[in-house]
Amino acid sequence: MDDGLNITYLTFGGHVGVEKYGYVYFVILFIVYILIICSNSTIVFLIWNHQDLHEPMYIFIAALLLNSVLFSSCVYPKLLIDFLSEKQIVSYPACLFQFHMFYSFGGSEFLLLAVMAYDRYVSICKPLQYPTIMRKYTVQIFLLLAWILPVCQLSIPTAFSANEKLCRFVLSGIFCNNTLYKLQCVLSGARIIRDMIILANVVVLPVLFIVFTYARILVIIYKSSKEVKKKAAQTCLPHLMIMINLFCLSTYDVIVVGLEPDFPKIVHLIMTLQIVLYHPLFNPIIYGLKMKEITKHLRKLFYRP
Repeated sequence: MDDGLNITYLTFGGHVGVEKYGYVYFVILFIVYILIICSNSTIVFLIWNHQDLHEPMYIFIAALLLNSVLFSSCVYPKLLIDFLSEKQIVSYPACLFQFHMFYSFGGSEFLLLAVMAYDRYVSICKPLQYPTIMRKYTVQIFLLLAWILPVCQLSIPTAFSANEKLCRFVLSGIFCNNTLYKLQCVLSGARIIRDMIILANVVVLPVLFIVFTYARILVIIYKSSKEVKKKAAQTCLPHLMIMINLFCLSTYDVIVVGLEPDFPKIVHLIMTLQIVLYHPLFNPIIYGLKMKEITKHLRKLFYRP
């Protein structure tokens, strides 16, 4: 499909009821997008604005919530335009860019959660060494690596996909995720191995590190006082809930292409929306409700006497 400028256009095939309910979907997703921006940005602002929250743990939380906004912003603007359009199309280069940013920010979230797990491990298991280990410079390096590593690694499949021949031009989804691979004529074994290595680096290894870290924490706090156990639960539980939720959604995303299950379109749409709708809202809700210091500042912000 070519317009004479050597730009290939793709058509989305996963929009259920767009012609009939397009404006309804637009209003709902627009409200959700605003909620995502406002809820995440509010907590980021509180952490930025209050000196008592200028600790590594809260800085990592702010980075995670900022990442949620960036993650959503690579999907929602195009999605909102599609719901107001008669025909949902995207150029192949634009689709590749969305694919690259979507998985880069997804990988960054796993790495940020791994860094947060390490921060909790040092804080609980090596409290006397915490100021020495988690210095400002160390925090900056962790944040930099969490955002740069996935971008660099995801550049490889994006660059290879840009040169692949396409045999199909209809995407079975609502945005450009890994269903992009189904459009390509050939999916070689070498490419599958390469992508599995990238998946291991940005998802599997961080998750295993988080599990190992929290296992160590559990061993330490098992012999600790009741007060230490309570404090550990307050700071660690939100991280684990976010990680489990993200891992489940990511597993579904991999299964869709890897095993190619015959899901009905509506099921596929609902599950895909969980990734871009539910999860970015889940993060600020969990941290806003479960983190005592953040909850305190939220109450002061919204319930001023």
